[in-house]
Amino acid sequence: MEEYMAVAMVTSAYAMLAATSLVGMGSVVTKDSFEWLFSGPKIVKASEIICRLADDIVSHKSEQKRGHVASSIECYMKQHGTTEQETVHEFRKQVSHAWKDVNEECLFPTAVPMPILTRILNLARVIDVLYKDEDGYTNAGTALKDFVSSLLIDPVPM
Repeated sequence: MEEYMAVAMVTSAYAMLAATSLVGMGSVVTKDSFEWLFSGPKIVKASEIICRLADDIVSHKSEQKRGHVASSIECYMKQHGTTEQETVHEFRKQVSHAWKDVNEECLFPTAVPMPILTRILNLARVIDVLYKDEDGYTNAGTALKDFVSSLLIDPVPM
């Protein structure tokens, strides 16, 4: 499981997306900001965990049907001798703990300005929406389409 997660964190591309999201923020982002980001801060590591585990929780069954390689679900079940339900329950706990780490980093910002942390937080929020109940990234034509429509086409009047 540890070997899988080490690779899965990189291949989730979360750090790349986080770095890309900082481009164009102007003078608030400095070379030090990028060095901080690439040093693996707690908020980024926690967000990567949210991304990877939330994705695997909702997509591993369909991925196994398509013949994909083992996901974190299968790795954890094999290593710890747990059922799928027990594994999903454990992963939901890990995601919950990761959210606590994200919140802690936002409540006590020290290393970088808050607008940078907000970008990292908002990216984690997007991941949460994408993978809350289904694989909204792979199946974007269903729930994600409704989210975008409600936001941009049929917004709540103010």
